[in-house]
Amino acid sequence: MNTITPYITSDIQYIGVNDHKIDLFEGQFIVPNGMAYNSYAILDEKIAIMDSVDAGFTEEWLSNIKEALDGRKPDYLVVQHMEPDHSANIVSFMEAYPEAKVVASEKAFRMIKQFFGTDYPERRLIVKEGDNLSLGKHQLQFIEAPLVHWPEVIMTYDSTEKLLFSADAFGKFGALDVEEDWACEARRYYIGIVGKYGAPVQKLLNKAAALDIRTICPLHGPVLTENLNYYLNLYNIWSSYQPEEEGILIAYTSVYGNTKKAVLLLEDELKKNGCPKVVVTDLARSDMAEAVEDAFRYSKLVLATTTYNGEIFPFMREFIHHLTERNYSNRTVAFIENGSWAPVAARIMKSKLENSKNLIYADTTVKIMSALNDESIAQLKRLADELV
Repeated sequence: MNTITPYITSDIQYIGVNDHKIDLFEGQFIVPNGMAYNSYAILDEKIAIMDSVDAGFTEEWLSNIKEALDGRKPDYLVVQHMEPDHSANIVSFMEAYPEAKVVASEKAFRMIKQFFGTDYPERRLIVKEGDNLSLGKHQLQFIEAPLVHWPEVIMTYDSTEKLLFSADAFGKFGALDVEEDWACEARRYYIGIVGKYGAPVQKLLNKAAALDIRTICPLHGPVLTENLNYYLNLYNIWSSYQPEEEGILIAYTSVYGNTKKAVLLLEDELKKNGCPKVVVTDLARSDMAEAVEDAFRYSKLVLATTTYNGEIFPFMREFIHHLTERNYSNRTVAFIENGSWAPVAARIMKSKLENSKNLIYADTTVKIMSALNDESIAQLKRLADELV
């Protein structure tokens, strides 16, 4: 991985920025280590700038361009993705460099007009799948990647450098001046932001398989330069909705602590049975995106909650919604329900998963009436035996 080295190759420079002021990415994802908004300059007979950055970093980005170009002027701004963290400075760029052209898909130009009131009809170059743009030595080939994760997305393959500018694909949370494991924050990023669009990602991976790719330059996170099969394999697992690891996530809510006692007892029984990995998450007190990430990471899921207002506890309802809208499938699921009268939590949780594909439900459902007793403890032990 290349974290923040200015030169990606002898002709391609990193000109992006780090954001340590942001607390919530896209208004919902906690990013304790900030974000990177990546942009690149390809320096050839003609110069292409690959994407812009968030609106809060206009001056820094323009300064980075000026320094990289060393007195030269850019010919093109390639807009691969129109989310504002990558497109906000299109107008600033076009004003700073009035002879430059914008290169983007037809759908992107429609969005440019929606965001900025103009689609630069005299200065635009519309590209589609298979189109090429010559910069001199560098030959750029454009690849349509709709719904990875917006419909206008294109990616760009530099056949000279064997380098893929991958838009939001292969990105991660976190600024580039912070050292951290790639997979953890890339998984949370993928599941949270791209997870719904597994089928389009699979199509993209098929296109990528036909290319000789030696470097991946995403719009977030580090440049990937080594062991690319590792990253491609993870994307294949995530986008095909297969478990990444054998293990069990127990996701629970507990009002007065009795459901929590059951969960902790189950955790202990699973470990006694030799379960390779058990993760316990209190949905009311945890990062919801991380809980969702773990549900997709592991092969089995236990949902434990109370009957609440004739339904299920709100945090559990939200959690299941996050799973189903991201096509949660191909897992084993078990239920623990608690209620002091008329418990319906297990039935309701299962009903909320009814459109999920290829779920195997445990035969044992643990039923707690207010607090654990001999019968519910025996059910927990049977469930532990069934899951391991």
